[in-house]
Amino acid sequence: MKEIKAYIRLEKVEEVNNALEAAGVLGFTVIEVKALGKASVPETEQYSIEFSEKFSTIAKLEVVCNDEDAVRLVDVIKENAYTGHSGDGMIFVSDISCAVKIRTGERGEGALRSG
Repeated sequence: MKEIKAYIRLEKVEEVNNALEAAGVLGFTVIEVKALGKASVPETEQYSIEFSEKFSTIAKLEVVCNDEDAVRLVDVIKENAYTGHSGDGMIFVSDISCAVKIRTGERGEGALRSG
């Protein structure tokens, strides 16, 4: 199993969401986060006393999928998050050693299925 973490512009979330759903993704997480430094979006940067530097608000998407779907889903995210401007974001892929569905106790890739 793989975990895909993507940091993208807020205005691209709906487009990426629709594309992931069309690609058959049953569920994923979207979190609004603050990006500092090179991860920020130049057009939306703000100064923060709390952070003592520039930041911008971006979206973090988290998707866990089967190994064979990872490359395809990375491509879906990349194509739909793209604007061609600095600050389009980053995608990271990590191995997942275990998944457990709390309600049923099912483990492994079967835990990723809905139901």
